[in-house]
Amino acid sequence: MTASDPKADLRFYLQAARDALLWKLDGLTEYDIRRPFTPTGTNLLGLVKHAAGVELGYLGDTFGRPSGEPLPWLDADAEPNADMWATADESRASIVDLYRRAWAHADATIDALPLDTVGRVPWWPDGKDEVTLHHAVIRVTADTHRHAGHADILRELIDGAVGMNQGNTSIPPGGEEWWETYRDRLERAAREAGRDA
Repeated sequence: MTASDPKADLRFYLQAARDALLWKLDGLTEYDIRRPFTPTGTNLLGLVKHAAGVELGYLGDTFGRPSGEPLPWLDADAEPNADMWATADESRASIVDLYRRAWAHADATIDALPLDTVGRVPWWPDGKDEVTLHHAVIRVTADTHRHAGHADILRELIDGAVGMNQGNTSIPPGGEEWWETYRDRLERAAREAGRDA
């Protein structure tokens, strides 16, 4: 077994999450990437916008490395949840480009600092605001994977596309008929369990 490079390992899993999240936008209309699918308004482009702000905050500002990117949706006077959706004036390209710049800035922070570097999270309470770079990278990676999972479900609802990326669906093979039979079986099991409860 060869020795691993902790930074390379962290960057690998963070980049996999980033790529999965962006892939969910491919081939969709402006309407589909923006439309809310849940009672709380979860939408694909909003997830990307949110992820950009998370990276710039935790892997930039927290370590005294502000990006200089204007993020008006994170200002104290911004409306609640403004980072979770895109206005009609915010283009897909501008948000995707912002996310890619956030990656570059975050990656530069990871490259520049030791993993045990301590930063201060500006939006955490005083006295509980210290975090190591190692912890911050793991936190951002977990958050991005969580939102990539949200995006996976939204994309499946839009057009049936599933998986981590175009070459890896991570689901068993089966045609439309197989999946319909499978889903019906799960529905029957749920109804049966519901009767017993």
